[in-house]
Amino acid sequence: MSSLATAGLVFGCALGASLLAMLVARRLPEHHLSGESKDVVKVGLAVIATLTALVLGLLVASAKGTYDAQDSAVKQLAAQFSLLDRFLSHYGPEAKEARELLRKVADLTIERLWPEASPRTGDLTPGAAREVGDLLYSKLAELRPKTDAQRAIKDRSMGLAAELGQTRYRINAQRESSVPLAFLVVLVLWLVTLFAGYGLLAPRNPTVVAILTICALSNAAALFLVLELGRPFAGVIQVSSAPLQEALSQIGK
Repeated sequence: MSSLATAGLVFGCALGASLLAMLVARRLPEHHLSGESKDVVKVGLAVIATLTALVLGLLVASAKGTYDAQDSAVKQLAAQFSLLDRFLSHYGPEAKEARELLRKVADLTIERLWPEASPRTGDLTPGAAREVGDLLYSKLAELRPKTDAQRAIKDRSMGLAAELGQTRYRINAQRESSVPLAFLVVLVLWLVTLFAGYGLLAPRNPTVVAILTICALSNAAALFLVLELGRPFAGVIQVSSAPLQEALSQIGK
């Protein structure tokens, strides 16, 4: 289920629970809604509201951390591609084949992370980029430096290629950070209980219904952010591919 559909379902459940509770409140005996009863309900709702706020806040912070980490990794990857290409360009014409392989690795990486941004269909399996990356490393190892400068460039290029591969693996390994289903069910249960309690105590008028609607929408929006930020390369909120696209356009020049 998409993030938007999940958020819409949560919004519907929360608002529906509050409206249903308003109807149920009309049929309850008066002593069930006495001052003492309302005080107990308010205390219980305060506890649930505190738990829900803490959990939502932690989830948003965690999801934002995941998103920022992936965004930083993409920029680091773009810098590594550009820097390795510059090293190879200074090595000389012997590194031309390695630079072509580097361009292919960058192209496959973009296709793997943002397949919808690619005008052509490629092999998006992790093994495709891995095989080309291994071949690139082999080509770098096969270089035969003739000068001290070339020797220094080769050593730095080998290390940079290893760092590039490590960054790519880290991005793929942390590509998605989904919220566990059980966790989501408990959170939705808290929200439904909370809004049902509000509906039970609230007077029945358009202003109250409007406020409850806005509150339910706000909570659903927070959950939408959590789900979207946990998938940095899909959905509405995505990590930009611009740094890698820019690096790809410069490789080989």
